[in-house]
Amino acid sequence: MTVFSQISEAGSQLAHLKELCAHLPPLPTSVIFPCDETSLRSATDGAREGLIDPVLVGPSEMIQKLAHTHEIDIAGLRIVDAANAKASAAKGIELAHLGEVGAVMKGALHSDELMGAVVKRDVGLRTSKRISHVFMMRAPTYPKSLLITDAVVNIAPALEDKLHIAQNAIDLARALGIDLPRLAVLSAVETVNPKIPSTVDAAALCKMADRGQIRGGIIDGPLAFDNAISAEAARTKGIVSEVAGRPDILLVPDLAAGNMLVKELTFLGRAEVAGIVLGTSVPVILTSRADSLDSRISSCALAALLANQTAARA
Repeated sequence: MTVFSQISEAGSQLAHLKELCAHLPPLPTSVIFPCDETSLRSATDGAREGLIDPVLVGPSEMIQKLAHTHEIDIAGLRIVDAANAKASAAKGIELAHLGEVGAVMKGALHSDELMGAVVKRDVGLRTSKRISHVFMMRAPTYPKSLLITDAVVNIAPALEDKLHIAQNAIDLARALGIDLPRLAVLSAVETVNPKIPSTVDAAALCKMADRGQIRGGIIDGPLAFDNAISAEAARTKGIVSEVAGRPDILLVPDLAAGNMLVKELTFLGRAEVAGIVLGTSVPVILTSRADSLDSRISSCALAALLANQTAARA
């Protein structure tokens, strides 16, 4: 049984992710600038669940005072002192370069502060792949978890960028157990309209997949959200597709559209969410300040699974 088929069963995404990680050793993770209650508690909760082995990177005195104030037990956890958020990001990523950690987790610093350090040439976490982000979401009204990309890193991706974003997401889905993931390229409509550039990009991505420029998945688009998710909506519009009604991955036109979709599913649709940065040398857990503890723990579990799959392929 694949990872996704297990997660597709009734029950929470978090519970299934934790179950899938039960046989894995905790993933050494630099938690960068854990200088608010939520990020520090996320680190200790992840450790208690056996998902991560956190290394707290930040101002040592501040972290210890915060732990005391909020009665968070950090006894036994390693603290690497760093003066501020910028220094914490540099030091946390250095630990990944040295092989002392296998993942990086965002604490109480801005995403652009962390990602600025991640993308630095020579000292960052770049690989030959383009960096992108994937949310893994489980909505009560859809029978399986969905990967949504890219709602965090690439602001207005060009066609070539979308090619790499699609490939990253397909590779993740395959690492999580889907042999042939289905990817829907979203736009406002399901027909190609030169006045809507995302429809043209979608059609080009489909042809790129036909020609082997994107491998390992089935791609269709453009698809509007309704006929991407609902087989009935697709039939009503006469769409014949191997993807419509059953996608594993949704590729959004740009960051703004993806950000709104993810937050709508989270806050109105009560979807569970985990997130991970792809294309880096180690997984990057890029949490939001508004993320719940469950979401942060789910992201830790996703990072542990991805790191384990990567190690197994090495």
